[in-house]
This record gives sequence, structure tokens and C-alpha cells, in this order.
Amino acid sequence: MAKRLVGKVALVTGASSGIGEATAIALAEEGARVAVTARRRDRLEKLAETLAGLGAEPLVLEADLLDEHEAQRVVRETEAHYGRLDVLVNNAGVMYLEPVAEADLGRWRRMLELNVLSLIASTQAALAGMTARGDGHIVNVSSTAGRIANPNAAAYSATKFGVVAFSEALRREVYRHGIRVTVIEPGVVETELRDHIGHAATRDALNAWADSMRQLQSHDVAEAIAFCVTRPPHVNINELLMRPTDQER
Repeated sequence: MAKRLVGKVALVTGASSGIGEATAIALAEEGARVAVTARRRDRLEKLAETLAGLGAEPLVLEADLLDEHEAQRVVRETEAHYGRLDVLVNNAGVMYLEPVAEADLGRWRRMLELNVLSLIASTQAALAGMTARGDGHIVNVSSTAGRIANPNAAAYSATKFGVVAFSEALRREVYRHGIRVTVIEPGVVETELRDHIGHAATRDALNAWADSMRQLQSHDVAEAIAFCVTRPPHVNINELLMRPTDQER
């Protein structure tokens, strides 16, 4: 099968593990040149070896995307290095779950900044180049938590509902410039995301629930993202909701 992203440049945030890592590989397999960013440079360097073996000419950009200026910098450096940016995958994020009454507001503030503001900042930085070329694709990774708000996930759901709303408003602003916007909403995925949960009782309950089902794997979500960004230019997959077969809600 012909590689469908030859000549394209992609930037994947949160690429040091999980969905981000798998997505970088999936896009490289489709022929894209791929820039990857996260805080853990050692993980990015290891990933870059795999990407180089796929011919992706990888660019490693160590950054803490909690800083909106860093979120914009990685876009600018990708464009400077390759001369363009065609596909931006906003995947970086954290999941802090705990009851509202016991919430650590500092932790929730960081989650809001990373899951929402950082995504907006990187998107904003990418728009000028995409608009000038009349082409581009923004992929924002949300969650089923952006569709259904559950107890102990109030702030996390607020961030993911926000990503869904931002993505749809953005699509309606930029479609006339040939820019496509996709929001991906996975259910339970077997990644290290749950390790971030500081509230022990909530973490244990979520892990027990996840262990009761056949969870999505990172490559499942990566394949969905690759599908969306390889559609013909007249096709925009606006929203893709996916769950494990065993997940009810």
C-alpha cells in the first residue's frame, strides 16, 4: 500500500509514551516526517531511533508544555526545521481525578493549563502557516470524559468537554482555509495516564474498573488518528468516538 503522508510534516505532543508515541510511529509509517515533543528527552531520543528507521527524519523537541510559550515554540521550531507543518496532533495531557470537596486546586490548575490552554496555544501557532498554504490538519485528543461527566472526574471532564467545544468552534472558523480539525475521544486505554492520579481511592477504583475489560491499546488510537489524517482533502472526520467493546459508559 502506498504511503499516504509522503511530503507531509507532523508534530506530535506528549510523544514520550502511550498514544503520542504510537501516533508518531503510525504517521512515520505513512511516510510523514515527524517532530516529537515531551519533557522526557531520553524517551524521545529512543523514539527518534525508531522513527529514523522508518525514514521520518525525526526532530526531538524537549519542552514542558505547561508553559504556553513552550507550546508555541515547538510549533515554530518544527516549521523552521522542515519548512512547514501539515499535521499537528495535540495529545499532551494529564488526568487528575478526585472528589471536588477534596480537590487539590493547584493540581487541577495545571491540568487545565496543559489539557486546554497548551493545546490552544500550539494550535494558534500553527494556524498562520496552514492558512497561508490553504491546507493543514489539527487533531485534538479528548476522551469519553468529554462526553460523559462522572463523579470524581469533574475537572478532567471540564478539560475534555472544553477540548471538544474548542475543536468544533475552531473547525467552523478555519474550514474555509482548507484546514481540517478532528477531535478523538477514546475510552479506557491501557497507558500510564492513570498513574498521575494522586487520590489513592479514586485511582484504585479506576484501575479495578479498567482491569475488568479488554482495554484499548495505544496503537488502536494511533491507527484511528492515522485514518483521519489520510482522508482525501475534501473529507474531514470531525469527531471520532471509540471505546473498548467491554466499556459501557
